[in-house]
Amino acid sequence: MKFTEQHELIRKLARDFAEKELTNDVLDTMEETHVFPQEIRRKMAKAGFFGIKIPRELGGAGADNLSYVIVMEEIAKKSASASIYVSNPNSLSGGPLLLSGTEAQIGKYLKPIITGEKIMAFCMTEPGAGSDAGSMATTAVEDGDSYVLNGRKSFITMAPIADIAVIYAKTAPEKKSRGISAFIVELDSPGVSRGKPEEKMGLVGFPIGDIILENVRVPKENLLGELNRGFSNAMKTLEVGRMGVAAQSVGVAQAALDESIKYAKERKQFGKRIADFQAISFTLADMAAKVEAARGLVYETARLKDEGKSITKAASIAKYFASEMCNEVCAKALQIHGGYGYIKDYKIERFYRDCRVFTIYEGTSQVQQMIIAGQLLK
Repeated sequence: MKFTEQHELIRKLARDFAEKELTNDVLDTMEETHVFPQEIRRKMAKAGFFGIKIPRELGGAGADNLSYVIVMEEIAKKSASASIYVSNPNSLSGGPLLLSGTEAQIGKYLKPIITGEKIMAFCMTEPGAGSDAGSMATTAVEDGDSYVLNGRKSFITMAPIADIAVIYAKTAPEKKSRGISAFIVELDSPGVSRGKPEEKMGLVGFPIGDIILENVRVPKENLLGELNRGFSNAMKTLEVGRMGVAAQSVGVAQAALDESIKYAKERKQFGKRIADFQAISFTLADMAAKVEAARGLVYETARLKDEGKSITKAASIAKYFASEMCNEVCAKALQIHGGYGYIKDYKIERFYRDCRVFTIYEGTSQVQQMIIAGQLLK
């Protein structure tokens, strides 16, 4: 993959930011409090990360998708949770607006999330509709100059702290996935409530939870895109999201590999460094090869996106391979660290917890296999 000078400068900017701001003290405090520092979030917005690939005329930095995955990778090396704050406005929040938003909607809702003034949530998943998103039960019924929404969304990223949400609801239930529409909902609207933040295994510092809609009136001008075409909007948005998760996976896996190399050089058993045992050195070699392979898939997906080509298959391959790879690499990293890897004083313990969800959110590995197979056999 050939990088321009701009790409290298963006990598340096993201790496330097992560090293300076996402210190061990900050991350340890975040683990204890479960709260991401708002000062750092503001600094990330000021650095341009929240709109890295969004056109300048819309308030973004105007860089390309390759720049986006580079930033995701570098931030994730220090903190997977922090990388989600970068991903959110660039993919699941900004994506639906970029794809289908009117000029008024973009001005009112996209620009504030790029600057960090507002946080937007992407609301697709429901208690009974995960991988089978088309079976959602949330409805939107036309009533005068509004739509009335009822339903419950679950496992929603940023739900407890979001100001706005893109809600997917059925406007023609008999059409199943072809009867889903997207709506921009301000979360201080009457009838909107939220469940308690979920206690998660990992990725501490970014909250998830339920958003409940009870006779919520949404003005017709907040219909996002065409009526009954919301499912297409969501699927195209998720393609970019999958590319971001793949980049996130590469960043965490690289960090786990780096920590393992360092530890293997320092730790001594039976009178020599454990790095000098072939079992350890070959394990590190295997980890490195898989990280590089995943990185290549991520960068290639970004290149295809920048060339205006379909990334349906490429994004699913990258997400599937990179997320599974990251889980494998983090497991091996913990094994190399032995008992110390199981202790919270070592970074590996956090990497191991954080990466487990990568094979689940934004489409499970099994969903990615379905998409890849569908693309191969169509």
